Amino acid sequence: QLVWKGKDALDGEDLVAEAPPIYIQEKIDPRVLIENLRDTAARPENEPELTLFESFDGLEGLDAVEFYKHDANWSNRMILGDSLNVMASLSEREALRGKVQMIYIDPPYGIDFRSNWQASARSRAVTDGDLAHASREVEQIRAFRDTWALGINSYLTYLRDRLAAASELLTDNGSIFVQIGSRNAHLVAALMAEVFGPDNHVETIAFRKKTMPLGGRLLEGAYDYLVWYAKDKEQVKYRALYQEKRVEGDTHWTLGISESQGVFPLTSSQIRNHSLLEESTDVGQLISLYPVGPFATGIYDFEYLGKTYKLPPGKSWPSPREGMERLAAAGRLQPYDSGKSLRYLLKLSDYPVTVYNNVWADTSAATGMSYAVETSPKVVQRCMLMTTDPGDLVVDPTCGSGTTAFVAEQWGRRWITVDTSRVALALARQRVMAAKFPYYLLADSADGRNKQSEVSAQPLPAMDVGHDIRHGFVYERVRHITLKSLANNPDIARNSSAEDIDAAIRRHAEFESLYDKPYEDKKKVRVTGPFTVESLSPHRSLGFAGGAVDELGAVNEDKVSDASDGDASFEQTILANLRTAGIQNGWKGERLAFDTVEVYAGAYIQAVGAREEATDGSPGRVGVTVGPQYGTVGPSFIKDAAREANRDGELDLLCILAFAFDPSVLGTSDGYVASEEGFAEVAAERRLGRVPVLLVRMNADLVMGEELKKTGAGNLFTVFGEPDIDVKTEGEQLRVVLNGVDVYDPNTGEIRSDETDQIALWMIDTNYNGESFFVRHCYFTGNQKPYERLKKALKAEIDEEAWTELYGTVSRPFARPDSGRVAIKVINDYGDEVLKVFEV
Repeated sequence: QLVWKGKDALDGEDLVAEAPPIYIQEKIDPRVLIENLRDTAARPENEPELTLFESFDGLEGLDAVEFYKHDANWSNRMILGDSLNVMASLSEREALRGKVQMIYIDPPYGIDFRSNWQASARSRAVTDGDLAHASREVEQIRAFRDTWALGINSYLTYLRDRLAAASELLTDNGSIFVQIGSRNAHLVAALMAEVFGPDNHVETIAFRKKTMPLGGRLLEGAYDYLVWYAKDKEQVKYRALYQEKRVEGDTHWTLGISESQGVFPLTSSQIRNHSLLEESTDVGQLISLYPVGPFATGIYDFEYLGKTYKLPPGKSWPSPREGMERLAAAGRLQPYDSGKSLRYLLKLSDYPVTVYNNVWADTSAATGMSYAVETSPKVVQRCMLMTTDPGDLVVDPTCGSGTTAFVAEQWGRRWITVDTSRVALALARQRVMAAKFPYYLLADSADGRNKQSEVSAQPLPAMDVGHDIRHGFVYERVRHITLKSLANNPDIARNSSAEDIDAAIRRHAEFESLYDKPYEDKKKVRVTGPFTVESLSPHRSLGFAGGAVDELGAVNEDKVSDASDGDASFEQTILANLRTAGIQNGWKGERLAFDTVEVYAGAYIQAVGAREEATDGSPGRVGVTVGPQYGTVGPSFIKDAAREANRDGELDLLCILAFAFDPSVLGTSDGYVASEEGFAEVAAERRLGRVPVLLVRMNADLVMGEELKKTGAGNLFTVFGEPDIDVKTEGEQLRVVLNGVDVYDPNTGEIRSDETDQIALWMIDTNYNGESFFVRHCYFTGNQKPYERLKKALKAEIDEEAWTELYGTVSRPFARPDSGRVAIKVINDYGDEVLKVFEV
């Protein structure tokens, strides 16, 4: 068994993991986005308000924009959170134990601190050891510090816990794949053997990761590995996948077969280059007719073409005499060795494919990558098609750029994907939301049944269709003609014509389904089905411009003394750095510098900074509240801290320092109103009562200790730029304008608006109900244009101007909502979210 430090303390005990509830943050239906765009382009005065499963029609040239519906109106899921907690919650709270068909895990390949995470959605450049490329998300830094503190020992504990949680989710015939590099492949294999049992190892697959070698001092590794285990190998679901059999250049295949020439020997040039042959020419080889063990019914002399062939001692023919007669009638017997014996003519067309083995040489790196460690979709696709059917549930606890979700969506599988990185989910959300897929014919549909009947050349019995994806697709098939099937074919007779014999062979031949080649309906465009974005925190939104205040508290909104886990040294470190670094807004020279930072004995306010040279309008006495070391600051925390600042009576400004803010509180510049507290709304300024509140993001270097040197005092405390949004009225309709990003100037105490360069995408719920965010409009302001492929497919249905609007900062017009509220969510390149709600 594999032994590592810390393992003994865990052996013999059940895995204990928190199973928190999972909350929906966004509901996204890409078909609604496209249909709204198409309909708005045609009739700007009337935007349709569509439900998740309302059908579309009326498209010219295309029958419909479709998605595959799953049982019980299932919506796929993208979840932000630690994979261990999420998988535990799926098992315990959501009754998915034993319901998952396949799990695909792509963990970090190594354990060095240099293994960074991508920090921005705009650039996938990640250089190991480069401070500029280290992740700045505290969840991920915490994952590193907590997980790899003991090096490889921690890595193995991390993996074992997640494998144990995954095994609870798998169905009895389910499979799990772990993608890993050569450095740790042997450790992962041993670990999986302990969790799943050595008898349940199915295979270890090597797949090519590099197109060409780059050179190195020692032997270069061009392959990574997939360790495949089954929950129960005896029951595991397996669908064989096939590739074209390539025999060009193979000196075993030395014969040509054509109508004009019959069976003829190939020249050496023709063996090497089949393009020299006529298009309809088949190729073949001669193989022995003698089975390994002789049959009593196959021992006899056989006459063929006027010559009697006798068996060597201990041999027999492969079938009784009538079977050999059928082989002769089908033209499958050929004299061999100057007529001394007979051989069987095997044609390439008998079985033109071969089953994939455990070496995949055609899977080099993904193209058009948006994520630093993106896996080629072909790798995930093969795993999925081998071990699942349409409608099965697939889970990926390591989302990354969303490759597993993308592939599952393409092939009609249900999916749940999880990640701790906001950048990863921002990329995955964008990738899946804008995807375009082929529409594969469903077996349980009228068109599918017609195609199935056509392919099989047999009528199907009449029955009602329900478009149930669990019945699968209609797949291409390849004929599998064997010596046995020919010898046992009762319709082959010696005096039959060649056409009759070919027809008899086709009728009785076996077929293999090509699960990676379903038939398509070219007149339908398929987009991603409904999916949700979820997290381990409740959905919360703040009211703006007179809206109601949300009273829900965040999970980590206890008093700071508790939220910091009792670690006074953490607060001391923060305040010491604040004293020397000050607070800046990202612009050179715009810094809130302190002469002194003194400890303040408050429940929420830990310190007060004094500025002796403060000018008019610039704050002189600044309260400082330090948020939790690990966790998110939400609205209740901010409100309570503001109460304390107002009671002080001498503070000019309250700075709330945190590593992460709840999306709803980042958008409080439009005012936060609670009449019972006497708070007043002040235009263009965030105030909770008399004291303005400034939200300050702390650099994650502050929790990295000595493992990462300071990147300089200039960016330890930075004011987060908030989007400046207007909702404008145009007659009976509304339009949202993203003006820029509000930046606070600490030198003047004023807010100014800058450009929207750092915004990746922004979304609108045009009829917000306060419970969850349903994406009805989505705009991409980053460099990429994810809708380009979809645009080509729908070019006749949506005009160019409507497509252009998808990449702008002004929304299309929409009707006033029945709910009276419009919500706008803005996501920047670092995955940070701002949610703003307007009463209209």
